[in-house]
Amino acid sequence: QVQLVESGGGLVQAGGSLRLSCAASGSIFTIRTMAWYRQAPGKQRELVAAITTVGSTNYADSVKGRFTISRGNARNTVYLQMNSMKPEDTAVYYCNANRSNLNYWGQGTQVTVSS
Repeated sequence: QVQLVESGGGLVQAGGSLRLSCAASGSIFTIRTMAWYRQAPGKQRELVAAITTVGSTNYADSVKGRFTISRGNARNTVYLQMNSMKPEDTAVYYCNANRSNLNYWGQGTQVTVSS
């Protein structure tokens, strides 16, 4: 099993930056991809960014050039650096891990961007 815990959410002013962290534990060595999703009230959960075991990344068009996903050297952490933040980035952000074609989710961390 995989357990994921997010941290780093909070309130930030538009144009500011925030860094999210996700700590993974359990069967982490079989994880193929890790990703960040977000869900705003009344909206579908959407993929923000993903990273594979070889370091390739994928971003939603809305965050390209502003957000950066990365994995720690210990392979049990994933980060989301968010720059030039906009009010539309406001959402609950969830860490996701894919292992053996199964998805695991963190509890979510609230990110609020004020204008």
